Formats: sequence, C-alpha cells, structure tokens
Amino acid sequence: MTRTAEQTKGRAGRLTRLMPAGPSTAARTPFVLLVVLLLAGGLISLLLLNSALNEGSFKLSKLKRETTELTDEQQALQRDVDSYSQPDALERRARQLGMVPGGNPAFLNPDGTVRGVPERATAGPSPAVAPTSEANAATTAPAEPSAAAPSPTATSTTPPPTSPGR
Repeated sequence: MTRTAEQTKGRAGRLTRLMPAGPSTAARTPFVLLVVLLLAGGLISLLLLNSALNEGSFKLSKLKRETTELTDEQQALQRDVDSYSQPDALERRARQLGMVPGGNPAFLNPDGTVRGVPERATAGPSPAVAPTSEANAATTAPAEPSAAAPSPTATSTTPPPTSPGR
C-alpha cells in the first residue's frame, strides 16, 4: 500500500503541478460566452432567414397575381383575334375596304399549261346589314340577290387585289 500511495503521490504531484491551484472560474467564462454568442447568432440568423422567406412568399404571390392578370388579358386578346378571323367578319371587313369576291381561279400546271378559265372579279350584290341579335336574324327573311352594277374598283384599270397565296 505504501508503494501505490507513493506512485499516486508521484503522479498526483506531477498532475497538480500542471493544474492551477484553487477554483478555476476563468476557464468557464470563455466557454459560457462562446455558447451565448452561438445561441444569439443562431437566433439572429433564424430571424433573417424567416424574413427572407416571407419576402420571397410576398414576391411569389405578387407574381402569381400578375400571371393571372396577364393570362386573362391574353385570353381576351385571343378571343378578339378569333372573332376578327371568322369568315363573316373577314368578309365584312373586306367589303369595307372595297374588296370584292374573286371569280373562278385558273391554275398553272407544272408543265406550264393553264387549267381553268380565269375570270375578272366583279362586285356582287352588297349584303344587307347584319342584324344585331340572333332573334332578329331568325325573323328577317334573306335578301334576294339582285344584279348590281360592278363597282368602280372592278372596272378600273388597276388590277384587283390578290392574296399572297394563302
């Protein structure tokens, strides 16, 4: 027992020389400050992250609203284009511009021969003003076609307008 006590005393003696004497409060202070700073930094970073996410969600909702408005506008414009491209609307607009329906077309064969007899376009009877509602259209009798005189654009020396091949 004396030998182990001496060995312990020898080891303990060496260890006590390495360790400072008395209670060690100075070693705890930097650790406590480090933990407090880490917790405070974590809380501040969470607050910044939360505010950035909220800002992003506000931007997202604004962009969704703008997308909805632009989609509605695009659909309204598409309806306008569709209404202008209907055959009766095209015919009405063409007549307002002074255009007349073309006659029978003639075609060129690949060997250079002409198939069909070309005719000059003449102005047909101008259609009656279209009724504003379907109820008026059902009660109105269709107008009888009458032989009208050719329009001045058809008999002038300038050729009638042609389409670009559509």
